[in-house]
Order: sequence, then C-alpha cells, then structure tokens
Amino acid sequence: MNDMTVTEHRLRLTEVLDLMVADHLVDKATADALKLERRLHGGKIHPLIVIADQKWRSAKPPQRLLTLEILTEWLAGACGLDYLHIDPLKIDFTGVAEVMSSAYAARFGILPVQVTTREVVIATAEPFIREWAGELRHILRKDIRRVLANPDDISRYLVEFFNLAKSVKKAAAKGEISSGLSSFEQLVELGKGNKQYDANDQHIVHIVDWLWQYAFDQRASDIHIEPRRDLGIVRFRIDGVLHQVYQIPMAVMNAMTSRIKLLGRMDVIEKRRPQDGRVKTRTPAGQEVELRLSTLPTAFGEKLVMRIFDPEVLVRDFRSLGFADDDQTRWKQMTALPNGIILVTGPTGSGKTTTLYTTLKQLATPEVNVCTIEDPIEMVESAFNQMQVQPSIDLGFADGVRALMRQDPDIVMIGEIRDLETAEMAIQAALTGHLVLSSLHTNDAPAAVLRLLDLGVPAYLIHSTLLGIMAQRLVRTLCPHCKKASPMTDDERQTWRALVSPWKANEPAQLHHAVGCLECRMTGYVGRVGIYEILVNSPEIRKQVKINADIPRLREQAFREGMRPLRISGALKVAQGLTSLEEVIKVAPPADDL
Repeated sequence: MNDMTVTEHRLRLTEVLDLMVADHLVDKATADALKLERRLHGGKIHPLIVIADQKWRSAKPPQRLLTLEILTEWLAGACGLDYLHIDPLKIDFTGVAEVMSSAYAARFGILPVQVTTREVVIATAEPFIREWAGELRHILRKDIRRVLANPDDISRYLVEFFNLAKSVKKAAAKGEISSGLSSFEQLVELGKGNKQYDANDQHIVHIVDWLWQYAFDQRASDIHIEPRRDLGIVRFRIDGVLHQVYQIPMAVMNAMTSRIKLLGRMDVIEKRRPQDGRVKTRTPAGQEVELRLSTLPTAFGEKLVMRIFDPEVLVRDFRSLGFADDDQTRWKQMTALPNGIILVTGPTGSGKTTTLYTTLKQLATPEVNVCTIEDPIEMVESAFNQMQVQPSIDLGFADGVRALMRQDPDIVMIGEIRDLETAEMAIQAALTGHLVLSSLHTNDAPAAVLRLLDLGVPAYLIHSTLLGIMAQRLVRTLCPHCKKASPMTDDERQTWRALVSPWKANEPAQLHHAVGCLECRMTGYVGRVGIYEILVNSPEIRKQVKINADIPRLREQAFREGMRPLRISGALKVAQGLTSLEEVIKVAPPADDL
C-alpha cells in the first residue's frame, strides 16, 4: 500500500489490524477481539503501541515477538516508507533543532533527524499525514524525506532534542565572550585571570545530566570530552571501541568541564596541570554508579576523561568473567593459600582490576583484613581498607605497603609492581605470612617471571614466594540476538588451524559471525568476556626460573603442566559461539611473538 494514494488521516487501529491480517501476521479472530476491546475502552494511544502491548507472536515463521520496533519496521514496508531506528548518539541535535520550532514538531508529532545541503530527513509515526512536508519543502527550499520511526522514540526525543539544543544555544551565548581561549598559552592566562564559566548554569547542568544518562544507556565504559580548534568532541568507549557521538561549541564544552570538575571536588580554576577526581551518581533506574575523572591540559584546552565503574562488577562471579572450569579451579586453589604472591598480567584495559576486585570481594570475609594500595582507587568498596598512592607527599607503592604491614593485614593488594622497591616490599609481605595480589604489564604469564628478574628480584625469592601468574585479555562477545552460525570456509579453517597451532584443539563444525541489530547498535557485539592463561609455580617451573631464564623453555614446561595459552582459551570461546575468530586473532598474541 502506497501512503501517497491514501487521504490524509491519523493512523487507526482497525486499519493496522486489517493490514496485519492481510499480511498473515495475526489471525482475524484475535484482531477482531482487540478491535472490540479498544472500541469499548477508547483512548488516544498510538495503534502500534496498543498492538505491541499485546505481546503477540507473528503467525508467520519464525514467529518473532511483535515488539514496537518490529511493528514499526513492518508498517514502514507496508506503507512504502523507509524505516529508521532513532539512535540519539548519531543525531546532531543542535542542527536538526534549527529546521523547525519545537511547537511545530509537537503539533505534527514529527522529528528532524538529519540535515544535509540537499535534503532534510524527518521521522514520523503517522504515515498518512503529509501536509507538513509540502510546507517545509517550501520554507526550507530542500527536499523532504519522510521516514517511519517508533512512536515512543519520537515522543521521547522530540522533548529531549529540542530542550537540549535550547540549553546548548543559551549556554553558548553566555560563553561567547571567552570562547576564543583555546591555545595552550591562552589557557594559562585563563587560570591566571581567575575567570571561569558558570558551571552551575541550569543549561549546563541539563547538558551534563543528559550526557551521563546516555552514556549509561549505551553501556559506555569511558566518556571523552576533547577540545579541538573550533569545537569540542564527545566520544564514548563501548566494548573497548571509541565512538564519536557529539560535537559541542567550545564555550559549552568548557562550561561542561567546569561543571564536572566542580562535582568531582577538583580545582575548577586550575587548568594548567592534570587533576584527578571522582563523582558518584545514579542511573535513571536508580542504581549507584561511580565515575573516575581525569583532566589533561592539551594544545586546545582541557581534555576530560570519565571512567564509568559499574557496581555490578563487584558482585560478578568468575564464570561470568569468562573463567573455564579448570581455570576457575586453579585460580581458587592459588588464592586460598595463606601466603605468597599472585600476579595478574596484561595490557591496560584487559580487565586486570576487575579480576582482582572480584577475587578480593570473595576473599574478604569477616575473619580477614583485606588492605589495598592503589593508584588511583578504581572502585570504592566497603569490604576493603583502601589507600591511594600520593606522589605529591612521597607516598608511593613501596611506602604504602610498608605502612600496610603495620595494619595487621591478612591479604594485601598492590595496584601494580613498577619497580624493584615495590617488588621487594611485596616479597617481604609474602615472606612474613601474607597473601599478596598485584598486577604487571607483560604480554603473557611466563614473561612476568622475566620482568621480575629484570627488575632485580633474586631468583631464589621468586622460587619461595611466587604462587602463580595469570595473563588475561578481553574479547567482545557476539550479540545473542543477531549472531549467525555458518559452516567454516576454507579461509576460516586455515585461520583456525593457525590460531590453535601447535596445540590440538577440535575444529568446530561451524563458526558464529557478527551481524548487527538494534540490540547491539549494529556492531554485532554486546559486552566483553575474559580469556585467561594461568601458570602455577610448580617445582619444575622453579628450575627454569634463574638469571638469563629461557622463557620459551619455561613456557613449554607450563604447557606440559596444563597451562592453556591465551589463543587456545580464545579458541574455546569461539567454539562455544561466544565470540568471533577475528576478535581472538586481534586480541590474543601468538605465542611465538611473545
């Protein structure tokens, strides 16, 4: 049915149900029953919302649940319109708000979603109301392209986009006088002049609240607010990948940064040196979330990064982190010992802190005293006694451990072993009957032994204190709603054999691939899971730990004793359909490169 052949009117429930019956999505008896019920109750709810609330399943195979999004997409096809899912992170709200007034948009229930030099794309939930398109074509002198979108989304974003654009416009107008302060030299003068933007301006408060809300909604782990020459850029890191989401006028970005620094109890005036802070807030659902703030002076102004810590991390178990059964057994055996050193290794962003916190949370019973020394404290947890490194007062890791030793600890977590002094203090703590957990930056577990030797730790102390080492990486997990299984191609078979060589691993009959859907924002992936290799410091391993240690031989011995390398751990996740072959190849280093 072409909507251009139908006279102008609001969408009616009866006509949508008749279309669904004709398209064999629902049987006639069910449709008639709903018509009768709604006739008795009346109401002005959009027909698609009424039908979605029934939670019907399509009568057509594969009998999908008829959600509001699926119904909208179906109706768009039936009316000859393009379907659009409104992604707030991909819309320039300041640009689209200039197309029409909020009153005009509300009157017709329409929402501009894209503006180019030639056309304006406008979302509607009423396919048979078209009068506004001709008016706008005449006023804007551009082509108007109508798309059909979810009526709930249009109602929500119609309010939010116009309010946000209004806030940005007013905030920019107030900051125009100082908006030219972008170079590093001018930035220093700004600090000296004791000038600042009004961080408590209601428009800025609104913009910051909105930014956080959308970061939480999109499962972002980090928010980057970055100054450029002429404007500010906002980027979200989602599942380890950065996505640019907004461009904001420089004056507004500066005011946003000031607002966030104020909330984080940082020095708002000081813009010439890096600062750290933290903010605790709540998601729209009422869940507490902690944000760690870090500022950095750059050529064009002050860059702000907010790391979002999900409190759910502290209640996750090892299985949800990605531990296989045998890995979990070996890890729990090591961490159950009363004294010794356990190391977690991997690059930045590989999940080391999450593993350590999860482990400490399970070890922190009322019978033990758990103390940590961190730089900075990643997540505040009431079950631990946490101390932060303070370089400004010469409180480093080694000094912190020395102080903790006088606090009668049972378990000590050292954020990172960076130098010989910290390593010696960790070993001293282990020798005096404490369980010590810490992290190192190495590519794999055997390489951590070489790192300790390079720092200057004597081999005999490693023999007597080291319990084991775990290396880890994070791989993105395939979206369960859209991942697709298919038999292995010849190229994939060759890649698989290269991945698992020289270890034996059964070749899966099929592989799962990323596709992309609304649930995963068309990326094909949702969330991440760990892959691990665990080296236990056995008597045979100790024989390999010596000055000028032969790491390949040490690695081979560890493999003989059951250590599963990172790539094999990743291959098992591929065989289980949790992740893709490409993701493991990208993340896990080949053994001969280590």
